[in-house]
Amino acid sequence: MLKACTLIRRKKGMSIKTFQTYWRNTHADIVRKLPLVKKYVQSHPLINSYDKNKLPYDGLAEIWVENTDALRTLADTKEYKDVAADESNFIDSQNTELLLTDEHIIKDGIVPTLGVKKIEFVKKNSELEVEEFQHYWKNIHGLIATDMHNIRRYTQSHTKKSGYKRSPLPRWDGIAITWFDSLDAMGKTTGALDGLRSHDDGIELIQSDETSSIITSEHVII
Repeated sequence: MLKACTLIRRKKGMSIKTFQTYWRNTHADIVRKLPLVKKYVQSHPLINSYDKNKLPYDGLAEIWVENTDALRTLADTKEYKDVAADESNFIDSQNTELLLTDEHIIKDGIVPTLGVKKIEFVKKNSELEVEEFQHYWKNIHGLIATDMHNIRRYTQSHTKKSGYKRSPLPRWDGIAITWFDSLDAMGKTTGALDGLRSHDDGIELIQSDETSSIITSEHVII
């Protein structure tokens, strides 16, 4: 299964509330008509997170299709062209990024109905080769993170290796997604001893000064 991740920035001059409302309602109705799509999810940053920091993105769209051939077929359909045409109404397309990934479910828990979803955009340690990074992240770091009791679900989306065969190289080497019951539960995990184990482990794995994150609410559209 191929997972295409669109890292979205809203159209310049558009308010956060207007952007999120349009994306979740008007645009979602157009996306629902797409053929070949197995699943489509929007993640909207929490409104109050804009008060604390400048966010790297205004949202993440995740779309699952069978494989790259299905994605190419999808891109040639009228329905996809309708989706692309509508994006200009609310998206800053020049500063929006697409990342094709392979998703790995590290902790297969239930997504909390009113929980929060932390999305981390990961840049690997430059001293690691892609295969080494992906193996370590999934099989060693991932196992440590599953011991964090407050994490309800945890997935890793690894940038497809084919993305490294073209120029420019992918900006991100993957996306880590964790779900929590609440902001408070997420905060306790970050400060707990088992959380520190994972964080210390991750410092060797990633370039922490280049890794960014957003805290979001999730909306399953398809």
